[in-house]
Amino acid sequence: MFSKILVANRGEIAIRAFRASYELGAKTVAVFPHEDRNSFHRQKADEAYLIGEEGHPVRSYLDVAEIIRVAKESGADAIYPGYGFLSENPGLAAAARDAGITFVGPPAEVLELTGNKFHALNAARKAGIPVLKSSEPSSDLDTLIAAAEEIGFPIFAKAVAGGGGRGLRRVDTREELPEALNAAMREADAAFGDPTMFLEQAVLRPRHIEVQILADGEGNVIHLFERDCSLQRRHQKVVEIAPAPNLDDNIRKALHADAVKFAKAMGYVNAGTVEFLVDTVGERAGQHVFIEMNPRIQVEHTVTEEITDVDLVQAQLRIAAGETLADLGLSQDTVFVKGAAMQCRITTEDPANGFRPDVGKITTYRSAGGAGIRLDGGTIYAGAEVSPHFDSMLVKLTCRGRNYATAVSRTRRALAEFRIRGVSTNIPFLQAVMEDPAFIAGDIATSFIDERPELLKARISADRGTKLLTWLADVTVNKPNGELTVHEDPARKLPAVDLASAPEGSRQKLAELGPEGFAAALRAQTAVAVTDTTFRDAHQSLLATRVRTRDLVAAGPAVSVLTPQLLSVEAWGGATYDVALRFLGEDPWERLAKLRTALPNICLQMLLRGRNTVGYTPYPAEVTDAFVQEAAASGIDIFRIFDALNDVDQMEPAIKAVRATGTAVAEVALCYTGDLLDPAEKIYTLDYYLELADRIVAAGAHILAIKDMAGVLRPAAAAKLVTALRERFELPVHLHTHDTAGGQLATLMAAINAGVDAVDVASASLAGTTSQPSASALVAALAHTERDTGIDLAAVSSLEPYWEAVRRVYAPFESGLAGPTGRVYQHEIPGGQLSNLRQQAIALGLGERFEEIEDMYTAADRILGHLVKVTPSSKVVGDLALHLVGIKADPADFEANPQNYDIPDSVVGFLGGELGTPPGGWPEPFRTKALQGRNVVREVGELTAADSSELAADSATRRAALNRLLFAGPTREFAKVRDSYGDVSVLDTRDYLYGLQRGTEHVMPLGPGVRLIASLEAVSEADEKGMRTVMCTLNGQSRPVTVRDRSIESTVKAAEKADPSVAGQVAAPFAGAVSVKVAVGDVVAAGATIATIEAMKMEASITTPVAGTVSRLAVSGVAQVQGGDLLVVVGG
Repeated sequence: MFSKILVANRGEIAIRAFRASYELGAKTVAVFPHEDRNSFHRQKADEAYLIGEEGHPVRSYLDVAEIIRVAKESGADAIYPGYGFLSENPGLAAAARDAGITFVGPPAEVLELTGNKFHALNAARKAGIPVLKSSEPSSDLDTLIAAAEEIGFPIFAKAVAGGGGRGLRRVDTREELPEALNAAMREADAAFGDPTMFLEQAVLRPRHIEVQILADGEGNVIHLFERDCSLQRRHQKVVEIAPAPNLDDNIRKALHADAVKFAKAMGYVNAGTVEFLVDTVGERAGQHVFIEMNPRIQVEHTVTEEITDVDLVQAQLRIAAGETLADLGLSQDTVFVKGAAMQCRITTEDPANGFRPDVGKITTYRSAGGAGIRLDGGTIYAGAEVSPHFDSMLVKLTCRGRNYATAVSRTRRALAEFRIRGVSTNIPFLQAVMEDPAFIAGDIATSFIDERPELLKARISADRGTKLLTWLADVTVNKPNGELTVHEDPARKLPAVDLASAPEGSRQKLAELGPEGFAAALRAQTAVAVTDTTFRDAHQSLLATRVRTRDLVAAGPAVSVLTPQLLSVEAWGGATYDVALRFLGEDPWERLAKLRTALPNICLQMLLRGRNTVGYTPYPAEVTDAFVQEAAASGIDIFRIFDALNDVDQMEPAIKAVRATGTAVAEVALCYTGDLLDPAEKIYTLDYYLELADRIVAAGAHILAIKDMAGVLRPAAAAKLVTALRERFELPVHLHTHDTAGGQLATLMAAINAGVDAVDVASASLAGTTSQPSASALVAALAHTERDTGIDLAAVSSLEPYWEAVRRVYAPFESGLAGPTGRVYQHEIPGGQLSNLRQQAIALGLGERFEEIEDMYTAADRILGHLVKVTPSSKVVGDLALHLVGIKADPADFEANPQNYDIPDSVVGFLGGELGTPPGGWPEPFRTKALQGRNVVREVGELTAADSSELAADSATRRAALNRLLFAGPTREFAKVRDSYGDVSVLDTRDYLYGLQRGTEHVMPLGPGVRLIASLEAVSEADEKGMRTVMCTLNGQSRPVTVRDRSIESTVKAAEKADPSVAGQVAAPFAGAVSVKVAVGDVVAAGATIATIEAMKMEASITTPVAGTVSRLAVSGVAQVQGGDLLVVVGG
């Protein structure tokens, strides 16, 4: 045996050879380029030597002189080539021989013969082995095209020096041949330095079967049975199986016999593989043909080792050292098949991205194990950098079982056990293959993957832990909401209840009586009915709508059990839909479903903006119908419908849609503004509201609502309006107000004394100012009176500590309104908008002069004609006010000369009639002047046929379509958050808003009985790119996460990207080391090589698609690039 063996390779095959050498008592030598200095194989060897030139790692492994230099320097007496790189290079075998060093493999002469596919075919013919029709080798296009006519189509165009699927094309028609030959010749020339091709008859739906042989120096040859390598992608093997399943024994024996015959005819020595195609259809079904011989160890040799118990690498070394098969204890009679095995190559190729190899750092690695599992790796561990320079394989998974079915099931189990994070892998694709019925049955051919494109899309790994941890790490570094000050979980303050004990409530009553009967019962009852707005309008007004689903759902059971007398819980609609998608990374429909489960006995109520649904502009009636239908089916019982300008025509489609459900209540609102008691009021008088109510009732309302958005309805006005409505109509009346001025409990009491049937309140902790009056205050005020709500004061008060604690968690979103303000009676800013305007004023540097914004809002409202101010009309007034303050305009001059000013789009749209006609008519001549020369589009957009189809489809499809149609931008943001960070709604709000805290375990629930536990170890200093490494643990295992610190400006210039629409901008096809071969001013032809790239164990040419003059070089010398980086600009 050799004393010291140099392995001229890297990764898993190098380590495989080191292990075999160690077992045989030989010392080992590794070689490595600079880029591979941290690789496992360097550490595993007894000695390791640097080779090659920095920046050219692939070239280094292909440098024969360097390999021989190290072999001599280290005193190695043998060179083991493995597979790939120089394994089939006769130059290395000859150089080793000349240096007195043994090459572990066949002689150089045999490598010359097998390395030329055409010569190998001739040798097979001479040996009497069946082959396909083929042409003479040539690099002349016309000669090859003429030969194709004699062979017939389909054919394969093959590079004579090819391998690994490079320089290989299947051509089905003569029209495709010239282009295919040109492409294959360029690829072969770049990969092997030889563009010579030959043509070969193609086999229909073949199986690719290879036979493993061993031959010693005395002419003895045996086979070690066959492997099925049919499962291929672009002629590259993906899964290998031994023995081949469902193969006729006569064919099997013929393959074995021909493999041995060919090896003997070649004078072959050492391990090798003879490859065949077996036809499965047509007249030649069952016949086999020789295609080539691989004079080396194969990647898939492990499956043969598993079924024969023969160590092939040790056999290679021992034969090279002069031992015979008899010395190895091997003969054809003593080698048997034991069970079945299959190998999967785990690579960084991303199936969802055209199998493009991924690069980056492996942040987590958990391997498979257990009975029948074998792993061969050499590049994979947590923290390893996956380089663009070499083969994309991470680890080989080989699974053995008593039979094929057992091998498949073990492979499925092993693939499921892997956890590889930081780079994309092909594991989901392999899992899809293992579950395919045809594969399970062993029905495999080389067309298997091409015939099943669905395999490429199946089983995308959720990687939920990494995604959620990335969100937490980002928040930890960037602190968008400041530091955490609330450490106790608010949920601890909730009263303990059993949801199963919740008594029947309004929801059961609605189901029993139907919408009309429900409304009649409400009108007939003496007790004041109460709606709790804590779940929607209260936090929309006080906390910018930021309260997350989990914090709302957590309170649901307590509300259901303790306050079952509620008429409804307002929990959805309004701004919650938009904010969930835009800011919270939540699906509003998922929120609704969870709230429905948490509040099973109380009616859920939503705010619906008429034809705008929950958006800001009108939508086709088809959208309104689909939205209402889906919302009702998902749990909404009461729809409060309004229009920003009190236009009943805009509300009518929604009213009809709600009535069409047959189960839901249409509560239709008249939006209140002004002061109907004021004798000077010319627009919003009692007569105006009664005429409006007439039209609402005629449109089909079940309940009349008074919607006082700004909280300007005074007690006497409330009494007058409620009395008039109840006298004229038989419908119940529901009052909604905001407590901005601080006196709206008096308004509620006045309305109650006048007979109002229902009122809105919020939990005291989220009540007052821009929210609703306090629930406990109302309950206490009516206790022991004729109109007692029936709600227990202690019960409603017991919920307040929870909401108080929740409010502290959301402190960064507080409205900033410290107390009530009577100025609301002048500016009439709605409660929710008043909170938002304060934040906008702070952003403009006017936080200390907010009264200027308020005064300008009053002026803007007057200019626009004194509007009903509620979303979206209130936004129009607010936009104009902020704009006028921002440009320091005189409102009087703006009103007189609007044509001289820029005007916000929302204002132009309003003046163009986008929201309808205001109750007081258009402000003229202001409107005409403002619209002068401006483009106004009033039409409601039409739906496409695809949109209509999706709205009529199943619930999931309809919801997705509604999200997209109502809020296209926010829906894209939501999808981006889900894609990047997963379902962030499962995170505790303290973690979601403030990130990880040192010394704290953060629990991430993913499902029933599934929880991840994360903790923070440290945060690094920022690098020159502004990146910080957040050292975390996930389930106790170290998990580093790299995060951009957005407070730091990067000092590193970002690489310029090529514009795909500009043909002359030549881009890097993938990540790697690029060497530019042209200079500015060079004239190049289309198809000319302008650069070379080393990556993925190969060196390839990069060509220009256009002819012209090189006008610019984006990179120079040897540069590391990413896919898509601009390299060269070629001008016409």
